Amino acid sequence: MKLPNAHLAVVEREKITGYLLNPAHPDNGGKAAFFQAQGFKGSDWQTLADAFRKLAVSDDVTEAVESRHGRKYILDGRIETPSGKVSVVRTVWIVDRGLDAPRLITAYPREE
Repeated sequence: MKLPNAHLAVVEREKITGYLLNPAHPDNGGKAAFFQAQGFKGSDWQTLADAFRKLAVSDDVTEAVESRHGRKYILDGRIETPSGKVSVVRTVWIVDRGLDAPRLITAYPREE
C-alpha cells in the first residue's frame, strides 16, 4: 500500500530545523547527530525535506495505525544524502482527521 496522497506530503521547516536537526531538542534522541553526519544542514533544510517527500511517494507503507488525531503511516526506505551515502530511515506520517495531505511527524535511522 502506498501513502495516501503522497504527492501532497507536507514536511514543515520547523520539523526539520527545530526537531530533526536540533541536538538540543529534548525529544531528538540522537536524530540530529545521525542526519548531520549524513551531510544534512539546517541552512539547507529543503534537501532533507525533499528526500522525505521522495520516500513518501516511492516506498510502501510498512504499517498503518489509527490515532485520535488521524491515521498514522510508517514507511521504511532509503534516502540519498549530501555525503553521497544512501541511508535507511523510518518515517512516520499522519493524515489528520478532515484533511487529505500526509504530514511528517518524525524520522529516524533504521538498520538494513
